[in-house]
Amino acid sequence: MIPLYHDFAGETVLVFGGGRVGARKARRFAAEAEVIVVSPDFADEEFGGAERVREAPSPEDVESWVARTDPALVVAATDDEAVNEAAERAARERGALVNRADESGGRDAGSVVVPATATDGDVTAAISTGGASPALAKYLRERVESELDGAGAMADLTGDLRAELKRDGYAPEKRRDAVRAVVRSPRVWKALRTGESNPRQEADRVIRNTMGGDR
Repeated sequence: MIPLYHDFAGETVLVFGGGRVGARKARRFAAEAEVIVVSPDFADEEFGGAERVREAPSPEDVESWVARTDPALVVAATDDEAVNEAAERAARERGALVNRADESGGRDAGSVVVPATATDGDVTAAISTGGASPALAKYLRERVESELDGAGAMADLTGDLRAELKRDGYAPEKRRDAVRAVVRSPRVWKALRTGESNPRQEADRVIRNTMGGDR
């Protein structure tokens, strides 16, 4: 499976299953998409503001739910294999993506895996074990989270620097070398993470050194 980032803004995500897994999926997508969760019962979990419909759909009912809501993604997260299979089948028939929360390993075309993610500002790292080991994905996410501290601010800083260097007419290779030097500078990272010094001043110092004072 090839990792991609998908924009779900303005789309509908239909989740079958209101247990802990369904709640986790709902929270993940509710920040961007309209999420509908269909289940006879709901776990005592946060669903991220998703619409919850208390209903126990049969496999035959699932198709009508998919047809009525026209989702971009269908999540099958119930403990009823027949319902999950019906959800997958209905999603494929309508050309929607499908996430089978009750399966791991190989998947058919059109399947998606929802990875563990670590985020700092606009920087997001996604980790997946192909569904084989959620515990490992969670552990790796926790390790990556500590490494991402300050990454969002670094992205903002270097984005501004790239734009300024381009505006000032520096050649692409000079811009690239300068920004790379900033990204790899321990002093800039420390300034971003601790606030003990000014990150922009540290970055400008790195760029001057990289360009031989031509800045």
